[in-house]
Amino acid sequence: MLAVMSDTTLNLPNDIDALKAMVRNQAAALAEQEAALAHHNTTIEQLKEQVRLLLSQRFGRSSERLVSDGQLGLFNEAEAGVNDEEATAAESSETATVAVTAHRRQRGGRRPLPEHLEREDIVYELAASERVCPHDGSALEVIGEETSEQLDIVPASVRVLRHRRLKYACPCCQQHVRTATMPAQPIEKSQASPGLLAYVAVSKYADALPLYRQTQMFDRIGVALPRQTLSQWMIRSGELVQPLVNLLRDRLLDSPYVQMDETTVQVLKEPGKTAQSTSYLWVQRSGDADKPVVLFDYDPSRSGSVPQRLLGEFSGYLQTDGYDGYNAVVSANGITQLNCFAHARRRFTDALKAAGLDPNKLPDKPPDKARRTFKGLGFIRHLYAIEHRIREHPPDQRYAVRQAESVPVLKCLRAWLDDTLPKVLPKAPLGRALAYLDKYWMGLVRYCDDGRLAIDNNLCENAIRPFCVGRKNWLFSDTVQGARASANLYSLIETAKANGLEPYAYLRYVFTELPKATSVEQIEALLPYRLKEQNLDST
Repeated sequence: MLAVMSDTTLNLPNDIDALKAMVRNQAAALAEQEAALAHHNTTIEQLKEQVRLLLSQRFGRSSERLVSDGQLGLFNEAEAGVNDEEATAAESSETATVAVTAHRRQRGGRRPLPEHLEREDIVYELAASERVCPHDGSALEVIGEETSEQLDIVPASVRVLRHRRLKYACPCCQQHVRTATMPAQPIEKSQASPGLLAYVAVSKYADALPLYRQTQMFDRIGVALPRQTLSQWMIRSGELVQPLVNLLRDRLLDSPYVQMDETTVQVLKEPGKTAQSTSYLWVQRSGDADKPVVLFDYDPSRSGSVPQRLLGEFSGYLQTDGYDGYNAVVSANGITQLNCFAHARRRFTDALKAAGLDPNKLPDKPPDKARRTFKGLGFIRHLYAIEHRIREHPPDQRYAVRQAESVPVLKCLRAWLDDTLPKVLPKAPLGRALAYLDKYWMGLVRYCDDGRLAIDNNLCENAIRPFCVGRKNWLFSDTVQGARASANLYSLIETAKANGLEPYAYLRYVFTELPKATSVEQIEALLPYRLKEQNLDST
């Protein structure tokens, strides 16, 4: 605030022109101060937004679920303001799909225990003295029973498989001696059976249980299995399944649609790099709904040469996030690139958090500072509602619904984006969300061109999540050899899960049969989708 000073203190001149000049100078100085103050206020608000977002990322929920079904009305205004026939048609079709009939809520009950589990009957009888009627003294007879079930678990049952190779000799000459052969083992001259290798691999790569904890668990039952031994077993197992991984890669590259993502991994003993340096695990997932393939690959680099190496001559649809490292292979192979709407949605969610709003507890009426964010999220939520409704439909039906319903919503979103983008500060959270949406627009909307394509890259990200959970527990890989073996085992386990197979049963079968395979046909028969067709439980 400017202090009020007397004419004497100001020492005002008597000349009118000089007074005017002084006023102009004061006005310019005041405007400069106001501009600086506005800049400071903007900077302070941006810093507050960053602090709120960082606090939310550090202490808030990680789920990107925005609202419950009861709050759908908050986003009804998403299509408002775009007055064209397509918006009206899109809104009416959405309204038609959310109507629900009145129903009576039923009380939840206890789920029955699976029928395939072994049953052990424990029969309770009355004592002999109680089997007498108190009225006439007659002996009581059994007329029925009341049955209840409890689930019981026996800790890991460990046994020793003793392989006895009988020797035969000629009783006459006593010279011809033959010994029965033993089937090929996953690791020759090792104490590890296929079942034990499968158990350790699934515990680490599917259940995120580090090897040192497994060593402690074995110690408790009196079995000494050092961590180094378990580590060597996993490396040998990862090398054993390399032929299967090679066949899975051939299958993936034959797919017309591949999703791809990458995440960090630390390898301690890596040539030419320090132990603290970062390497990467790359994940690819085929878009084949019937025979999906998930592949993990280790590489010390995140450069654009890695996708070129992994994708080879692939030239179909490739869905990724906004990382520019994929541009080289897209250009070289003539690939049609898709982007991920979940990444675009995440930036709008971050803008909500930066505004101090909890996406899981949204107010009945959006505040003015978040109204634009609400509107953008409304468009995206509308698109996801359509996808949720048609996700079990065949590709041709999905394509037809997208053309009829999703395309009009996307046109409305584009018009709103063009109108809003110039009005928002580029460095604000909402500005970054809008800029991302604008930059990758063509890749984001391309999923509507083919019913086989997905709106986002979530299937690939879901496949990579078990590795990210495990990384928090075991922190790093010791050697490059171990990292590559781990990538192979992750590939088999995640592909088995994607094909509906139980990972332990699948790996146990593979470790039993793969050492015996002597032809490509025998190895192909062990691929997850082949065993799914044959019903692994019956093999």
